[in-house]
Amino acid sequence: MTKKISVAAGMMLGCCLPVVLTVGAMAQGKQLTTEDYARAEKFMAYNVNPLVYHGVARPMWMADGRFWYRDFGPDGLTFMVVDPAKGTKTPAFDHVKLANALTAAVNGKVKVPPQHMTTLTEMTFSDGDKTVVVGNGSRKFRCDLSGAGVCTEVVVPGAKSTDGDDAASARSHGDVSPDKKKAAFIRDYNLWVRDLTTGAETQLTTDGVKDFGYATDNAGWQMSDNAILVWSPDGKKIATFQQDQRKTGEMYMVPVTNGHPELKAWKYPLVGDKDVTMIERVIIDVDGAKVIRLQTPPDQHRSTLCDDVSCRGGSGWDDVQWSEDGKHLAFVSTSRDHKQEWMRIADASTGEVHDVMGETTAKFFESGNGKVNWKYLSKTNELLWFSERDGWGQMYLYDLTTGKLKNQITQGEGNVTQVLHVDEKARKIYFLGVGKEQGRDPYFSYYYSVKFDGKDLKLLTPENADHAVTPSADGRYFVDVYSTVTEPSTAVVRDSSGKVVVDVAKQDITKLVAAGWTPPVPITVKARDGKTDLYGFLFKPTNLDASKKYPIVNHVYPGPQTGSCGGRGFAAAHGDMQSLAELGFVVVCIDGMGTPFRSKAFHEFYFGDLGDNTIPDQVASMKELAAKYPWIDLDAAGMYGHSGGGNATAAAMFHYPEFFKVGIAESGNHDQRDYEDDWAEKWNGLLVKNADGTTNYDSQANQYVAKNLKGHLLLAHGSMDNNVPLNNTLLVVDALIKANKDFDLLIIPNVAHGYGEATQYMTRRRWDYFVRYLAGNTPPHEYEMKSYAAAMAAMRSGPSDADETVDVQ
Repeated sequence: MTKKISVAAGMMLGCCLPVVLTVGAMAQGKQLTTEDYARAEKFMAYNVNPLVYHGVARPMWMADGRFWYRDFGPDGLTFMVVDPAKGTKTPAFDHVKLANALTAAVNGKVKVPPQHMTTLTEMTFSDGDKTVVVGNGSRKFRCDLSGAGVCTEVVVPGAKSTDGDDAASARSHGDVSPDKKKAAFIRDYNLWVRDLTTGAETQLTTDGVKDFGYATDNAGWQMSDNAILVWSPDGKKIATFQQDQRKTGEMYMVPVTNGHPELKAWKYPLVGDKDVTMIERVIIDVDGAKVIRLQTPPDQHRSTLCDDVSCRGGSGWDDVQWSEDGKHLAFVSTSRDHKQEWMRIADASTGEVHDVMGETTAKFFESGNGKVNWKYLSKTNELLWFSERDGWGQMYLYDLTTGKLKNQITQGEGNVTQVLHVDEKARKIYFLGVGKEQGRDPYFSYYYSVKFDGKDLKLLTPENADHAVTPSADGRYFVDVYSTVTEPSTAVVRDSSGKVVVDVAKQDITKLVAAGWTPPVPITVKARDGKTDLYGFLFKPTNLDASKKYPIVNHVYPGPQTGSCGGRGFAAAHGDMQSLAELGFVVVCIDGMGTPFRSKAFHEFYFGDLGDNTIPDQVASMKELAAKYPWIDLDAAGMYGHSGGGNATAAAMFHYPEFFKVGIAESGNHDQRDYEDDWAEKWNGLLVKNADGTTNYDSQANQYVAKNLKGHLLLAHGSMDNNVPLNNTLLVVDALIKANKDFDLLIIPNVAHGYGEATQYMTRRRWDYFVRYLAGNTPPHEYEMKSYAAAMAAMRSGPSDADETVDVQ
């Protein structure tokens, strides 16, 4: 008899794939009800985030030294303005007046509710706060609130009307110059500028063509219309590049349609490709429309930190910095394998390039955690440089005249993660750091100051918690929002010495707790070596019966660029981990060896062996937890994850088939040779082909070990995934079929790496799979979760500035 695999499709636009019955007998056990699932869904982010009030996230500093933030309370949203110099906190404006004025400005086409103006992301004041300019990223209005309130839309000269199909054109205002007079943008692979006063447009480059365009942000999985560039401080020059993809290989996808599909093809370099995306650096004289090519060979499309050449998705270029007078340009070139960095300075008028210093590492170089930390100090011709050469992330001071090290600034255990402010006059840096406070959670982030000479290191945020810090532009004040995974946040404003000058808000979780919410349990366990401490969270049913046994499920993300658990600050929801626990599971996340924020040795632990996936650490930790908590059933162990977590889940099922009984691998990059070059080549090295036909990438390829599968495995993938192409999962499918293995497959038509409207369907299928095959119970038939639209609406109407979104798993 021919065995079949299960194929299902989500609720998507376009055709759906046929449904085939799942292989294997239906497990017998308890019948779960719709009410059981509803209780679990109650703890999803879109249901619990709106129960949290008065959190402070994304405070926005203004030019006058004040900042504004959104305050979600029982009655809705209030925009607040804080003045640290005066120690005051007040509503930003009359919300009813502004809402009525905005409604009138759009001729009543959209009714703006006073306490739910959640789409506003921009705000500036003038005329003693009588006039406010507000915007949402695509439209902007100037509102006179001195009388009854009148708003007028601000239309950029030269931009088309925001009505109808031309709305997208109006949003493409471009990258604005420091003096706010010009905006640079891409048109037909060339760079242009628009005068923001007259609307006049000037073409700056003329030789840009397809696959060899200027400032383009479209290499690999990164795709946007944004221009990657850096304006000089005086707005007279632009530093950018001409991106060469003419020889780069392509990736292809075909959407599910009811007719002839349109082939989607784009440049997507793979590990080991001879030809990959390169950049030719240029400086453009804006007034003269003159292109000056830097006198250096083409550079790799790389960053000192992230996958893309720009770490901010086309909204900046951190590895390029101008001198204050605009005469010189500092930049860092990165080798293809991320092992070597070259600090270079170019003459902006001639294009002549001078190599200043560099650094080579044995495995991989990074310039920080979440932020590029080097800084060009043109006034004193010095360089602040980040390095992990002593085993920890430290700051160093270099003399750019000689290229020699002047001194190491930070010392000892713990990492500088992000330099947030540099006071050149006082010769002091302000930075976030982890692991420097002994006896505390090494993932807690704290804010410090230290002088350039390494003296007077000072902790500015003493509370034993995770601190999210946002400094003002001049560094005089900073917003400090501190919390833990179990304790809600407190927001204060401190001056540069760390003194609290304004108590801003305390997060209120009264309603959340009343709804039955309980926090996750922070856990500390030993790694595979029995010595190294690992940290994570444990989620258990709110109605846990300690006399019973519960299957254990591991939510995994192996890194190496991040870990399984995410931030250590307060969040009402952590993906669906608590929800899954409510269905009768113990759910854990554990940051294994090979993930960041610890020592360099810890982060490099499985370099060159991506197939490790931290799984030995996960297994050791789960065994230790089961020995500590008798209500954990180690004989019923499961795992799930998305992207790298999907890869790790399949690897766990194949390498530890006796331990892991059920796995759900979503959108996994199962063989890095079918993933974008710049990610894996950083973490596993360049592809090496041996004489016997083997390679240094063989150990990480899940299809080679798929034959070991014994338990239940559900593979899921979006058919239009432009990040991790579908081929990654199909390689495993092919191997499983050839090995005559039973498994389940869910292809979601026409979605990318995130599942969009099918997110709810995938979540329900995930719960069903664990309930049926790990717990041995029967899920309710086709439980209908809150619709994606309703879930997103709930997130927008509540304090969605928390860490979670509905699409995060």
